[in-house]
Amino acid sequence: MAIVRVLENAKGVCTELGNIIKQLCDDSSAEKYFKVGVSGGSLIKLLTDALLENPDIDYAKWKIFFCDERLVPVDDSDSTYGAYIQGFQGKVAIKPEQFVTIKQGLSADDAAKDYTQQMELYFTPGKLPVFDLLLLGMGPDGHTCSLFPGHPLLKECSKWVAPITDSPKPPPSRVTLTFPVINNAKACVFAMTGQGKAEMVKRILKDKEPLPAAIVQPKQGKLFWILDQSAAELI
Repeated sequence: MAIVRVLENAKGVCTELGNIIKQLCDDSSAEKYFKVGVSGGSLIKLLTDALLENPDIDYAKWKIFFCDERLVPVDDSDSTYGAYIQGFQGKVAIKPEQFVTIKQGLSADDAAKDYTQQMELYFTPGKLPVFDLLLLGMGPDGHTCSLFPGHPLLKECSKWVAPITDSPKPPPSRVTLTFPVINNAKACVFAMTGQGKAEMVKRILKDKEPLPAAIVQPKQGKLFWILDQSAAELI
């Protein structure tokens, strides 16, 4: 069951997001790493602002992974890693080496295999990874990560990280976490603002359409939807 929290405005969403992150980070204090998966797009600014509102967050144990990534150079405007480095620079005390990055210059298949091998250094090999937190986005078609409506990857059940070369949203070559990994997380969070999100939020939360974002249902963890009033106006 999703925990839906509606805040007055974007600032309220950032405050709530920051509070959730702080609590989850504190809860993981006994672990070697606080393992976070991040998405791109509008989430980057929301997350940056949320972290700036919580100066007491300890980033020393953070390891940041990517829920999905486009196979483009880091200095390309489509690079999620590049966008985070630019967004965090001079604001958030997270170092570039705390990111576990997708290797560029490889085919999508090889990049997915390489990223799986990198993840195995931080998770138990042979067992599904358990992220402390996945920060997810949702596209206008209801996609999350690079898992698109009607795509065969929605049914992928064996790979941790899957390649995609026919993304309906450019660029076409990407890698993405799969639903078995996503739904094994301790917490999944959708945070979004603005009227432009309202119709799809309604279709997911009220109408229960089986779109990719609706498939996010952590087995043992928590699912949060943090919305401002504009994004939640139709539910």
